[in-house]
Amino acid sequence: MLEATGLGVRYRRGWALRDCSLALPAGRVAALVGPNGAGKTTLMHAAVGLLAPARGSVVVRGQAAFVAQDKPLYETFTVAEMLTFGRRTNLRWDQPAALKRLAGLDIPLDRKVGRLSGGQQAQVALTIALARTPDLLVLDEPLANLDPVARHDVMRAIMAEVAEHGLSVLLSSHVVSDLEETCDWLVVLNGGRLQVSGDIEDLLAGHLVLTGPAELAGTLTGAGGSMGRVQVVAASRTARQVRMLVRGEPPLDPRWRARQPGLDELVMGYLRSPESVALPGLAQVGR
Repeated sequence: MLEATGLGVRYRRGWALRDCSLALPAGRVAALVGPNGAGKTTLMHAAVGLLAPARGSVVVRGQAAFVAQDKPLYETFTVAEMLTFGRRTNLRWDQPAALKRLAGLDIPLDRKVGRLSGGQQAQVALTIALARTPDLLVLDEPLANLDPVARHDVMRAIMAEVAEHGLSVLLSSHVVSDLEETCDWLVVLNGGRLQVSGDIEDLLAGHLVLTGPAELAGTLTGAGGSMGRVQVVAASRTARQVRMLVRGEPPLDPRWRARQPGLDELVMGYLRSPESVALPGLAQVGR
Protein backbone atom coordinates (compact mmCIF):
# COMPACT_ATOMS: atom_id res chain seq x y z
CA MET A 1 0.00 0.00 0.00
CA LEU A 2 2.86 2.36 0.83
CA GLU A 3 6.42 2.01 -0.44
CA ALA A 4 9.38 4.27 0.30
CA THR A 5 12.73 3.76 -1.42
CA GLY A 6 15.86 5.54 -0.27
CA LEU A 7 13.69 8.35 1.07
CA GLY A 8 15.53 11.42 2.32
CA VAL A 9 14.08 14.69 3.58
CA ARG A 10 16.29 17.58 4.57
CA TYR A 11 15.50 20.73 6.55
CA ARG A 12 17.86 23.61 7.23
CA ARG A 13 19.37 22.03 10.31
CA GLY A 14 19.97 18.67 8.70
CA TRP A 15 18.32 15.45 7.59
CA ALA A 16 14.91 14.62 9.07
CA LEU A 17 14.90 11.29 7.19
CA ARG A 18 17.87 9.47 5.69
CA ASP A 19 17.91 6.44 3.38
CA CYS A 20 14.46 5.30 4.55
CA SER A 21 13.17 2.24 2.63
CA LEU A 22 10.05 0.44 3.80
CA ALA A 23 6.90 -1.22 2.51
CA LEU A 24 3.52 -1.38 4.23
CA PRO A 25 1.35 -4.30 3.01
CA ALA A 26 -2.26 -3.58 2.12
CA GLY A 27 -4.90 -4.22 4.78
CA ARG A 28 -2.53 -3.70 7.68
CA VAL A 29 -2.79 -1.36 10.66
CA ALA A 30 0.75 -0.08 11.13
CA ALA A 31 2.07 1.61 14.26
CA LEU A 32 4.70 4.28 13.57
CA VAL A 33 6.76 4.71 16.73
CA GLY A 34 9.78 6.78 17.65
CA PRO A 35 11.00 9.56 19.95
CA ASN A 36 10.31 13.24 19.29
CA GLY A 37 12.28 14.40 16.26
CA ALA A 38 12.64 10.88 14.86
CA GLY A 39 10.99 11.81 11.54
CA LYS A 40 7.52 10.31 12.00
CA THR A 41 5.56 13.39 10.93
CA THR A 42 8.03 14.02 8.11
CA LEU A 43 7.48 10.50 6.78
CA MET A 44 3.72 10.96 6.91
CA HIS A 45 3.88 14.34 5.18
CA ALA A 46 6.04 12.87 2.42
CA ALA A 47 3.67 9.90 2.02
CA VAL A 48 0.60 12.10 1.48
CA GLY A 49 2.37 14.63 -0.74
CA LEU A 50 2.65 17.54 1.69
CA LEU A 51 6.39 17.79 1.08
CA ALA A 52 8.77 16.68 -1.63
CA PRO A 53 11.74 14.48 -0.66
CA ALA A 54 15.29 15.57 -1.37
CA ARG A 55 16.20 11.99 -2.24
CA GLY A 56 14.42 8.78 -3.13
CA SER A 57 10.69 8.32 -3.50
CA VAL A 58 7.52 7.38 -1.64
CA VAL A 59 4.44 5.96 -3.37
CA VAL A 60 0.93 5.23 -2.11
CA ARG A 61 -1.01 2.62 -4.10
CA GLY A 62 -4.40 4.30 -4.07
CA GLN A 63 -6.08 7.22 -2.33
CA ALA A 64 -4.67 8.51 0.96
CA ALA A 65 -6.39 10.62 3.63
CA PHE A 66 -4.42 12.40 6.34
CA VAL A 67 -5.38 13.70 9.78
CA ALA A 68 -2.72 15.93 11.34
CA GLN A 69 -1.91 15.86 15.06
CA ASP A 70 -3.64 19.18 15.77
CA LYS A 71 -6.79 17.98 13.92
CA PRO A 72 -7.07 21.19 11.85
CA LEU A 73 -10.77 22.09 11.83
CA TYR A 74 -12.33 25.53 11.47
CA GLU A 75 -13.59 26.29 14.97
CA THR A 76 -16.14 28.85 13.76
CA PHE A 77 -17.70 26.37 11.32
CA THR A 78 -20.57 24.16 12.34
CA VAL A 79 -20.11 20.43 11.85
CA ALA A 80 -22.46 20.63 8.84
CA GLU A 81 -20.33 23.40 7.34
CA MET A 82 -17.21 21.30 7.79
CA LEU A 83 -18.89 18.51 5.82
CA THR A 84 -19.88 20.96 3.10
CA PHE A 85 -16.30 22.22 2.94
CA GLY A 86 -15.06 18.64 2.64
CA ARG A 87 -17.58 17.79 -0.08
CA ARG A 88 -16.64 20.83 -2.16
CA THR A 89 -12.88 20.28 -1.92
CA ASN A 90 -12.71 16.54 -2.63
CA LEU A 91 -13.50 14.65 -5.81
CA ARG A 92 -14.26 11.50 -3.82
CA TRP A 93 -16.76 12.08 -1.05
CA ASP A 94 -19.37 9.90 0.68
CA GLN A 95 -21.78 12.35 2.29
CA PRO A 96 -24.39 9.75 3.40
CA ALA A 97 -21.71 7.72 5.20
CA ALA A 98 -20.39 10.83 6.94
CA LEU A 99 -23.87 11.86 8.11
CA LYS A 100 -24.65 8.35 9.31
CA ARG A 101 -21.39 8.15 11.23
CA LEU A 102 -21.88 11.48 13.00
CA ALA A 103 -25.49 10.60 13.85
CA GLY A 104 -24.30 7.36 15.41
CA LEU A 105 -21.88 9.37 17.54
CA ASP A 106 -24.59 11.85 18.61
CA ILE A 107 -22.56 14.78 17.29
CA PRO A 108 -24.97 17.64 16.39
CA LEU A 109 -24.54 19.02 12.88
CA ASP A 110 -25.47 22.55 14.00
CA ARG A 111 -22.84 22.68 16.78
CA LYS A 112 -19.80 24.92 16.26
CA VAL A 113 -16.61 22.88 16.02
CA GLY A 114 -15.01 25.04 18.72
CA ARG A 115 -17.72 24.01 21.18
CA LEU A 116 -17.14 20.28 20.73
CA SER A 117 -15.13 18.21 23.19
CA GLY A 118 -11.67 17.02 22.22
CA GLY A 119 -13.00 13.53 21.54
CA GLN A 120 -15.81 14.88 19.36
CA GLN A 121 -13.40 17.04 17.38
CA ALA A 122 -11.22 13.98 16.79
CA GLN A 123 -14.27 12.06 15.56
CA VAL A 124 -15.25 14.90 13.19
CA ALA A 125 -11.72 15.02 11.76
CA LEU A 126 -11.76 11.25 11.35
CA THR A 127 -15.20 11.39 9.71
CA ILE A 128 -14.00 13.93 7.15
CA ALA A 129 -10.97 11.78 6.35
CA LEU A 130 -13.10 8.64 5.97
CA ALA A 131 -15.66 10.46 3.80
CA ARG A 132 -12.91 10.73 1.18
CA THR A 133 -13.16 6.91 0.88
CA PRO A 134 -9.39 6.42 1.17
CA ASP A 135 -7.41 3.24 0.63
CA LEU A 136 -4.82 4.39 3.17
CA LEU A 137 -5.64 6.38 6.31
CA VAL A 138 -2.65 8.27 7.76
CA LEU A 139 -3.08 9.52 11.33
CA ASP A 140 -0.49 11.63 13.13
CA GLU A 141 -0.96 11.18 16.90
CA PRO A 142 -4.75 10.71 16.61
CA LEU A 143 -5.10 10.10 20.36
CA ALA A 144 -3.07 13.07 21.58
CA ASN A 145 -4.74 15.11 24.35
CA LEU A 146 -7.77 12.78 24.56
CA ASP A 147 -9.12 11.28 27.78
CA PRO A 148 -9.12 7.46 28.13
CA VAL A 149 -12.75 7.05 27.02
CA ALA A 150 -12.23 9.21 23.92
CA ARG A 151 -9.01 7.35 23.09
CA HIS A 152 -10.86 4.05 23.24
CA ASP A 153 -13.73 5.35 21.11
CA VAL A 154 -11.43 6.69 18.40
CA MET A 155 -9.43 3.46 18.19
CA ARG A 156 -12.63 1.42 18.10
CA ALA A 157 -13.90 3.57 15.23
CA ILE A 158 -10.68 3.05 13.29
CA MET A 159 -10.81 -0.71 13.75
CA ALA A 160 -14.47 -0.80 12.65
CA GLU A 161 -13.51 0.88 9.39
CA VAL A 162 -10.65 -1.55 8.87
CA ALA A 163 -12.95 -4.53 9.44
CA GLU A 164 -15.73 -3.19 7.20
CA HIS A 165 -13.76 -1.72 4.30
CA GLY A 166 -10.34 -3.40 4.41
CA LEU A 167 -8.73 -0.03 5.02
CA SER A 168 -4.97 0.24 5.47
CA VAL A 169 -3.84 2.49 8.33
CA LEU A 170 -0.58 4.14 9.33
CA LEU A 171 -0.77 5.83 12.72
CA SER A 172 1.80 7.31 15.03
CA SER A 173 1.68 7.34 18.80
CA HIS A 174 3.99 7.79 21.77
CA VAL A 175 1.84 5.46 23.89
CA VAL A 176 2.63 1.89 22.90
CA SER A 177 -0.20 0.50 25.04
CA ASP A 178 -2.67 2.25 22.70
CA LEU A 179 -1.33 0.17 19.82
CA GLU A 180 -1.04 -3.34 21.25
CA GLU A 181 -4.61 -4.49 20.59
CA THR A 182 -5.12 -2.69 17.29
CA CYS A 183 -1.93 -2.69 15.23
CA ASP A 184 -0.44 -5.68 13.44
CA TRP A 185 2.58 -4.04 11.78
CA LEU A 186 5.34 -2.08 13.51
CA VAL A 187 7.56 0.66 12.10
CA VAL A 188 10.20 2.23 14.36
CA LEU A 189 12.04 5.39 13.33
CA ASN A 190 15.00 6.60 15.34
CA GLY A 191 17.13 9.61 14.49
CA GLY A 192 15.65 9.88 11.02
CA ARG A 193 16.49 6.27 10.11
CA LEU A 194 14.32 3.19 9.81
CA GLN A 195 15.14 0.78 12.63
CA VAL A 196 12.32 -1.78 12.68
CA SER A 197 9.63 -2.77 10.18
CA GLY A 198 7.64 -5.97 10.28
CA ASP A 199 4.66 -8.02 11.36
CA ILE A 200 4.25 -7.56 15.12
CA GLU A 201 3.54 -11.24 15.84
CA ASP A 202 6.63 -12.28 13.86
CA LEU A 203 8.78 -9.68 15.60
CA LEU A 204 7.66 -10.74 19.07
CA ALA A 205 8.09 -14.43 18.23
CA GLY A 206 11.58 -13.76 16.90
CA HIS A 207 12.85 -12.02 20.05
CA LEU A 208 13.52 -13.10 23.62
CA VAL A 209 14.14 -11.40 26.93
CA LEU A 210 16.99 -13.25 28.63
CA THR A 211 17.83 -12.94 32.31
CA GLY A 212 20.79 -14.60 33.98
CA PRO A 213 23.69 -14.30 36.47
CA ALA A 214 26.03 -11.35 36.08
CA GLU A 215 28.95 -13.59 35.10
CA LEU A 216 27.18 -14.35 31.82
CA ALA A 217 27.67 -10.72 30.83
CA GLY A 218 31.15 -11.67 29.65
CA THR A 219 29.62 -13.58 26.77
CA LEU A 220 28.03 -10.42 25.39
CA THR A 221 29.58 -8.41 22.60
CA GLY A 222 27.39 -5.37 23.32
CA ALA A 223 24.12 -4.13 21.97
CA GLY A 224 23.86 -4.86 18.27
CA GLY A 225 26.44 -7.64 18.59
CA SER A 226 25.98 -11.40 18.59
CA MET A 227 26.35 -14.33 20.91
CA GLY A 228 26.39 -17.56 18.92
CA ARG A 229 23.10 -17.67 17.02
CA VAL A 230 21.69 -14.73 18.97
CA GLN A 231 21.80 -11.04 18.03
CA VAL A 232 21.94 -8.82 21.10
CA VAL A 233 19.61 -5.86 20.66
CA ALA A 234 19.94 -4.21 24.08
CA ALA A 235 21.43 -5.20 27.43
CA SER A 236 21.44 -3.94 31.02
CA ARG A 237 23.45 -5.16 33.99
CA THR A 238 23.44 -4.98 37.76
CA ALA A 239 26.03 -6.34 40.17
CA ARG A 240 24.24 -9.70 40.27
CA GLN A 241 22.20 -9.99 37.09
CA VAL A 242 22.26 -9.31 33.36
CA ARG A 243 19.12 -8.77 31.30
CA MET A 244 18.96 -8.41 27.55
CA LEU A 245 16.68 -8.31 24.56
CA VAL A 246 17.92 -10.65 21.85
CA ARG A 247 16.89 -11.76 18.40
CA GLY A 248 17.33 -15.38 17.38
CA GLU A 249 17.37 -18.82 18.96
CA PRO A 250 17.63 -19.19 22.76
CA PRO A 251 21.10 -20.00 24.15
CA LEU A 252 21.79 -23.51 25.35
CA ASP A 253 23.20 -22.46 28.73
CA PRO A 254 20.49 -23.45 31.26
CA ARG A 255 21.39 -20.53 33.52
CA TRP A 256 19.49 -18.21 31.16
CA ARG A 257 15.79 -17.63 31.81
CA ALA A 258 13.99 -16.79 28.57
CA ARG A 259 10.58 -15.36 27.75
CA GLN A 260 8.92 -13.56 24.85
CA PRO A 261 8.96 -9.75 25.15
CA GLY A 262 5.93 -7.49 25.21
CA LEU A 263 5.51 -4.88 22.49
CA ASP A 264 6.62 -2.08 24.82
CA GLU A 265 9.80 -4.00 25.74
CA LEU A 266 10.55 -4.64 22.07
CA VAL A 267 10.09 -1.00 21.09
CA MET A 268 12.08 0.38 24.03
CA GLY A 269 14.89 -2.11 23.46
CA TYR A 270 15.43 -0.87 19.92
CA LEU A 271 14.96 2.82 20.76
CA ARG A 272 17.69 2.51 23.40
CA SER A 273 20.03 0.86 20.88
CA PRO A 274 19.85 2.91 17.67
CA GLU A 275 22.48 0.74 15.98
CA SER A 276 20.24 -2.36 16.17
CA VAL A 277 17.82 -3.09 13.32
CA ALA A 278 15.09 -5.62 12.54
CA LEU A 279 13.97 -5.27 8.95
CA PRO A 280 12.00 -7.84 6.91
CA GLY A 281 12.99 -9.51 3.69
CA LEU A 282 10.94 -8.98 0.54
CA ALA A 283 8.99 -12.21 1.06
CA GLN A 284 7.84 -11.01 4.50
CA VAL A 285 6.70 -7.63 3.17
CA GLY A 286 4.63 -9.24 0.45
CA ARG A 287 2.58 -11.28 2.88
